[in-house]
Amino acid sequence: MTEHELLAEIAACEARLIFPYFDENVAWSIGQALVEKGRASSLPIVINIRTPDATLFHAALPGSAPDNDEWIRRKSNTTLRCHRSSYAVGLAFKARGIGTPGADEGLPIADFATHGGSVPVRLLGGRVVAAVTVSGLPQAEDHAMVVAAMSAELNRINPAQARQDTIAGG
Repeated sequence: MTEHELLAEIAACEARLIFPYFDENVAWSIGQALVEKGRASSLPIVINIRTPDATLFHAALPGSAPDNDEWIRRKSNTTLRCHRSSYAVGLAFKARGIGTPGADEGLPIADFATHGGSVPVRLLGGRVVAAVTVSGLPQAEDHAMVVAAMSAELNRINPAQARQDTIAGG
């Protein structure tokens, strides 16, 4: 799959991940699902769900390192700034020939990371209210793990939409 095809796939996925509401209970449910998946597979990950001003969920599983917390902070900053998944932001820069964005792009590396693993929580109407982030695996796996947990939660709280996505081929 080319970078452009992967970017299109990520954009389509982000367009489907629209929550009717998001609160501490939804964050807890997504976080717990990620912890269960991580524990079942003995994954050395850190999981974080935050709004621009509050941490709603945080867990560090065995084998993770303090550096994962730093990656979480930087990846979620990217998602909350750009309103896109950190993976998509990184791929878009790479497609433009920018390997590691920096201050010139408004994303100094001390505070932002464009590696996969952070996905925006978008509400109906388009407002981004939080970022769900995983760190500890290769970036595509971090990203996929978050998308799977968010999709499962969205299907749980909005089964009618899940059925519509299936009917529409989503």
